[in-house]
Order: sequence, then C-alpha cells, then structure tokens
Amino acid sequence: MSVPTMTGRSRVLVALATVRDPELDESIVPLGFVASCEVSDDGDATVTLRLPTYFCAPNFAFLMVADAYDAVSALEGLRCVRVELEDHFAAAIINEGVAARAGFAGSFGEEAAGELDELRAGFLRKAVLAGTEQVCRPLLAEGRTPGELADMTLAEIPPSARLDRLRGRRAELGLPAGPSAPLLLDPATGTAVAAEGLPLHLRKARTVRVGIEANTGICRGMLRHRYSTPGQGEAGEAERRDRQ
Repeated sequence: MSVPTMTGRSRVLVALATVRDPELDESIVPLGFVASCEVSDDGDATVTLRLPTYFCAPNFAFLMVADAYDAVSALEGLRCVRVELEDHFAAAIINEGVAARAGFAGSFGEEAAGELDELRAGFLRKAVLAGTEQVCRPLLAEGRTPGELADMTLAEIPPSARLDRLRGRRAELGLPAGPSAPLLLDPATGTAVAAEGLPLHLRKARTVRVGIEANTGICRGMLRHRYSTPGQGEAGEAERRDRQ
C-alpha cells in the first residue's frame, strides 16, 4: 500500500508551523494567524498572515512575516514564494521590506532603532524561563527540594514535550542544552543557578510563564472577535467549516 505524499499546501503549512509569535512563543498556525495558504500547480506559494489587532507592534509583525517567508522559501520545488500581512497599519511597509529582503531597519528607516536580533533573543530568554518553570513544577510537586533541582542535569529529567521544548529554546540561544547541562541556568548569562538563588529564579520564571499564557489567551480571544473564520491549519478548522 503506497503512502500518500503531502500536497504543496500541506508542506507549506508544516513549514509555517515552525514560525512562532515571538512574544507568545507559540506557532502561528495553531494561533490562527495564517489567513490563507495556496500553492499553484506551477509551484507558486502565496501565504497571507493576519494578527489579532490592526495595531500589533510592527517589529513583532515583521519578525513573523520574515520568518514565514524564510521557512516557506526553504522548501524545495517551489518556483515563487509570496508572504504578506493583511489588515495591519504597517502591512505595506512590512510586505515590501520582506519581499525585498531589506531587513527591519532597511524597511522602516529612521523609525527603526536597528535590526531585531536582540528583541528576538530577549523573547527567547523569556521562553527559557517559562519553560524552566514548566519543567520544574512537576518535580517540585513530587517532593524534590530546591537543592536537588539545583544539582540536576537535563539527562536526569523524565522525557517530555516540555523538556524537548526547553532544550530547543536553549539551543536557539546558544545555551547548554545537552544531557550534562544543568537544569537551572540564567538565560542571560548561561551560568548555573545555585540552590540559594533557586526560589527567586523560579518565582521570576513563574511570573514570566503566567504572563505569556495570559497574553496568549488575550490574543486568541481578540483574533476570534476580529475574524469569524479559523486560520489555515488551525485545530478544528475543518469541523468548524462543516458546521457553517
């Protein structure tokens, strides 16, 4: 029995699923940010993105559009890639800049303080903190002490999707993510967190995690209020459309 191959549209959606909202640390596909995704028979891919509000920060928006363009452009077999943002006050500037590969500063000129590498790194550091709290919470619930956590390496943590996510975010920042790496480290410096500093570190991590989850809930609600249709590839898309 032959295994069906993925369609061009499916391949593009898989590529788009690797693109994250930098602030929410979630994929733009399940968030519902992909308004449309089409691939012609000739291999021309056209993707339209949408955001929860007309005034979403242009630097965040630029990162997502540029990352989406890069992710789709990396696919083999496509003749042309077009990724654009709709219903946003800076859409024209962002779309033109991404298409020209001009970068954020080149697109926004004097309005931009520079490129967005440090902004991206800052959000990744927050993602590492939030991910650390998610991994540590069940360990503390089962009775692990702060001293034990401070001595643990990643190899000693039970396998889970949360651990994989944390290791991935640490690797993106260039932080230790191998089996011998400490569970607890400062995402700004890469140094291990000592037992005496663990309570403060975990309180900060919890605050960051709660903030990210709250913002995610707000953005999901605003997007649903703004658009009546689910995003392309969003969970439950087909079922909801069948009911319409």
